[in-house]
Amino acid sequence: MKKHINVPIFIPHLGCPNDCVFCNQRKISGKANFEKQAVRRELEEAFSTVDGTVSAQIAYFGGSFTGIERNEMLELLEIANEYIESGKCDSVRISTRPDYINREILEILRAYRVNTVELGIQSTDEAVLSACRRGHTKEDSFRAAALIKEYGMEFVGQMMVGLPLGTEENERKTAEDICRMGADGARIYPTVVFGETALAGLWKKGAYQPLTEETSVLRAANALSVFIGHDVPVIRIGLQSGEGPQKGIAGGYHPAVGELAYARCFRLSMEKALENRETAGKCAVVRAHPSDVSKVIGQRAENRIYFTEKYLLTGFRVLPDAFAVKNHPSITLQ
Repeated sequence: MKKHINVPIFIPHLGCPNDCVFCNQRKISGKANFEKQAVRRELEEAFSTVDGTVSAQIAYFGGSFTGIERNEMLELLEIANEYIESGKCDSVRISTRPDYINREILEILRAYRVNTVELGIQSTDEAVLSACRRGHTKEDSFRAAALIKEYGMEFVGQMMVGLPLGTEENERKTAEDICRMGADGARIYPTVVFGETALAGLWKKGAYQPLTEETSVLRAANALSVFIGHDVPVIRIGLQSGEGPQKGIAGGYHPAVGELAYARCFRLSMEKALENRETAGKCAVVRAHPSDVSKVIGQRAENRIYFTEKYLLTGFRVLPDAFAVKNHPSITLQ
């Protein structure tokens, strides 16, 4: 099976007239303006390092792609399709808002071989959506997801944790709703406060409490556990390289928040397996998929230390097992 890669093209704020309290796409992307003429240069540079051993997908991220002026959207899709025709890539991926999806749009996307649509759902709690000035409803998200699936495309749900009025409970419900929508994948973004946003103003007035590094990890792990439980792959947790000044001016930004969230999520699942068991003086043996080993151990061996000290273990061994189910480490005592 070929390795899959995305070739990202960022189109900051293009197509989105809305100003959500947390958003300043021009800051997040590091670009004040988007230049169409730069697309070919970016793609040529990216594909100069791609060979036939990988499956590539051109991904238009950053703005609300389906809200772009129609001719501009078609021009960007035509450019991407040139690379499909030449055999350099297989399909196109776009991100947009739930209220910018309809049958007409999906007919166009399908004609231009868009395979994946990522929806910026962020929350399915109406109070949170209102507080964030999202401009769409929970029902808009369910409707858009159903249409995307009807047209045979992959649907990826994006959500945020730590938004105004956000709680562990309604964030967990959002993750559950995204799974109910039939998501093929998900992204989790802990909220970071960027300058020149309404959220920055709320924080400075004391009307919003940003996440800390610790709460960022905990809240992301809370949502992650839902997706793992429903076998929905989480593509990424946190902003990725290239999305600009990720750290912001406040909030629990950490460059390895994804790794930390997985470690915390695995810790919770392993603790459940040890409930009501005599652990003192015994050695814990964890079997995990090879890709999960570092997450089971945790950064700076935090999980190994945690279990050894809390449960009075003589050891905490993690064994790579190619036959283990990914994201589902098993723990036994010896």
